[in-house]
Amino acid sequence: MSESKKLTSKDITMLGIRSSFLQASFNYERMQSCGFTWAMLPALKKIYGDDKEKLSAAMVDNLGFINTHPNLVGFLMGLMISLEEGGANRETVNGLKLALFGPIAGIGDAIFWFTILPIVAGISCSFATQGSVLGPIVFFLTYFIIWILRIVWTKLGYRLGTKSIDMITSNSDILANAATILGITVIGALIASYVSITLLPVITVDGGIEVAVQEQFFDNIFPNILPMAVTLLCFWLLKKKQISPVVLIVGIIVISIGCSWIGLM
Repeated sequence: MSESKKLTSKDITMLGIRSSFLQASFNYERMQSCGFTWAMLPALKKIYGDDKEKLSAAMVDNLGFINTHPNLVGFLMGLMISLEEGGANRETVNGLKLALFGPIAGIGDAIFWFTILPIVAGISCSFATQGSVLGPIVFFLTYFIIWILRIVWTKLGYRLGTKSIDMITSNSDILANAATILGITVIGALIASYVSITLLPVITVDGGIEVAVQEQFFDNIFPNILPMAVTLLCFWLLKKKQISPVVLIVGIIVISIGCSWIGLM
């Protein structure tokens, strides 16, 4: 590989910013390939200049199938562009892309979609339900920081080059599993806080004693059993019966209104 440098820090920064449009041209044949190629194109043009044959070959490789995490794709782009700039052969560059986009997707999904954003969303909703303006501000700032980090990941991938390949492939399962476990634990705790079901009926037993179904029966035997049961039912319907989330949301709204109307909840 050649050590000649044609890209500047500004070029890598722009690559990280352009990675934001990874899914702007999404298709079900090659997934994110068009957005991936568009983001890489200015850097590729600067590397290959007037050599249209090499530029075309690089574009063809970039237009191959890819489906990775949008918040971490900059790391892969930086890594690939460092190989392109160093003069690596096409098999190496394309093989790197095929080998890493899957592990990066797994790590990104576990960290962002299953851990950070659900936790922050839960905290933000808690602020919002109390009438605090901190709710939307906290969520917006978190998402903004995640977006800014695209540039950091891109520059990190560019600097590390091939040194990072073994680290990612060997630790991807560990990182993804750890983040998933943390996310599931937090989401499980949030269920008890944010899923609320209160039964209103009061039962009169012998001696004229009135027993509130919710407070004196369910809450004494198994607190929060109803939120847990409804959550597990929704999970079962989603996973086993392939029910659409939209159908579940509408169904819960209709059932809630109906139960409220008859005085059950």
